[in-house]
Amino acid sequence: MRTSWLLLAALLPLSGCAFLKSITGGGDADSIVYGADADTNLKLGDEALDSKNFPEAQRYFEYVKTKYPYLEAAKIAELRLADTDYDRDRFLEARDRYANFVRLHPTHAKVDYAAYRAALTHYKDIPSDFFLLPPASEKDQVEVRSALTALTGFVRDYPDSTWVAEANKTIADVKKRLATHELYVADFYAVRNKWNAVVNRLNTVAREYAGIGYDDKVAFGLYDAYVALKDGEKAKDALRTYIARYPDTSEAKRAQRLLEKK
Repeated sequence: MRTSWLLLAALLPLSGCAFLKSITGGGDADSIVYGADADTNLKLGDEALDSKNFPEAQRYFEYVKTKYPYLEAAKIAELRLADTDYDRDRFLEARDRYANFVRLHPTHAKVDYAAYRAALTHYKDIPSDFFLLPPASEKDQVEVRSALTALTGFVRDYPDSTWVAEANKTIADVKKRLATHELYVADFYAVRNKWNAVVNRLNTVAREYAGIGYDDKVAFGLYDAYVALKDGEKAKDALRTYIARYPDTSEAKRAQRLLEKK
């Protein structure tokens, strides 16, 4: 083996070569050409990632992380490894990498980015509305709730981050998804005349998701449910609450007409 290494060294260029072929691993790893410094390898990894050559990108970033552990480039490589998993839709793995970055480098300039992306992996894991599957409103909402918890936690912990505006847009979408699910379940119970269950679901929307576009549906749904339960006063209160909040809307006028009939 010693003779082989000496022969390899003799074959390499002697003028401070800019590249060194990987001699570890197998398969495609043998074709990887590493740069002479950390920044060059980061750049090569970024280019591979941009081209969606994920295995190659990962090898470059792992190389930087391992070979230059005390440089700033190693921390950037940690983030890029998380980005690589994220872009490959390996959201659980990406979440772990981002979370580890936050834990290990809490004062790093990009810690807010890592925290945001860690939270965003929950959103990316939300079930889709693929046409062969039931609508998302009918599916389990565990990941949706996890997304809301993670994203609101990010906004709370990093209020000055440049990612807050984007996080808030995602939070609004998550709240709409959760509200839509609650309304779907309320409709499910209404068809079966389970009015107390309808009231519980609609009150959840009123309490947790007010102001995102479903207030009129909640108000009139509560009105119908309370009428069915023969609780006229609560039925009126549901309409009065809506009128007080949205006095100039056409739905407020409709609510007022219902009140005047009673």
